Formats: sequence, C-alpha cells, structure tokens
Amino acid sequence: MTRPGWHEYFMEIAQVVAKRSSCLRRQVGALIVKERQVLCTGYNGVPTGVPHCSEVGCMREQLHIPSGERHELCRGLHAEQNAIIQAAYHGVSIKGGAFYITHKPCIMCAKMICNAGIKSVYYQGNYPDQMAADLFRESGVELLCLGDYNMGDDGQSGRNEDKGYHSASLE
Repeated sequence: MTRPGWHEYFMEIAQVVAKRSSCLRRQVGALIVKERQVLCTGYNGVPTGVPHCSEVGCMREQLHIPSGERHELCRGLHAEQNAIIQAAYHGVSIKGGAFYITHKPCIMCAKMICNAGIKSVYYQGNYPDQMAADLFRESGVELLCLGDYNMGDDGQSGRNEDKGYHSASLE
C-alpha cells in the first residue's frame, strides 16, 4: 500500500465532497486546508432549504446559458462560495489557508478567495476563465494545477510532493 502525498490526499477529499453536489451540469468539491488540517468543505448546489435543480429543473439549461457566462443566472452557489460561507458560519478563520478544488475557480470565486486571505489554490479540472487567472496573479495568490496528481514521473502514486503540479497556464 502506498501512502498518498498531501496534495493527493486533499484532492481526493475534494472529489468525495463533489459527490454531494446537486448541480445537474457540473459537480465541484472544495476544501480549505491550513497547516495540513481540513478546516471546511463546500460543494456546488442550491441554498439550504431550496428545492434542488433535479426537482425543479436547471435555470441555466432552460435559458440556454453557456458554461462560464452569466453566473448570476443560477439558483446555486459554487463550491468555493459554500466553503467560505461554512467557515464564516462556524467562526473558523481561513486566513492563510489553501483551497483544494476539483475545478479551476471562476472570477466570482477568485475575488472571494483573494479577499478571504487564501494563499494558494490547487485545482485539477480546467475552467475557462482568464480573468480569474489574471486576478490570482495580480493579487499574489498561488494558482496551481495538480493535473494528474495520482502519478508522478516515477509512476508512483503520491511519492514526490513536487511532481504532478505546475503553475496554471495563462492561455
């Protein structure tokens, strides 16, 4: 049995968190970590007490809104937003923490992440939002793509913490 590295461990938790998502389009999970301790988690979905999109339909699908556009026309919250809200709700300081997210954040979430005092954002799946990448760069928040974090160059899972991630490209 190979023990996972920290990045792999936290990203796998984010993937499990994403399974709680009620979004019909994309399941996203996020967690905030500080000093190798999980502080809070979040997944995308509607606010507490509101019927899920699986029950009432997806507003974005009904209005034919492409991914990455018109974020305000959605009944749900993003995983990053929910993680930040959960920390505030429970009085947990996330200043200086790191986000692990199954997908690259959008510009709305990037603004919140910067103002929450997060220092690093690790993500796996891409999301086409150049403005978010620019904002992270300008604000000094590290944006790192873990890519296929499971396998390093040596073919071993989680063996080398420095392999399998890189600064996000700004295409």
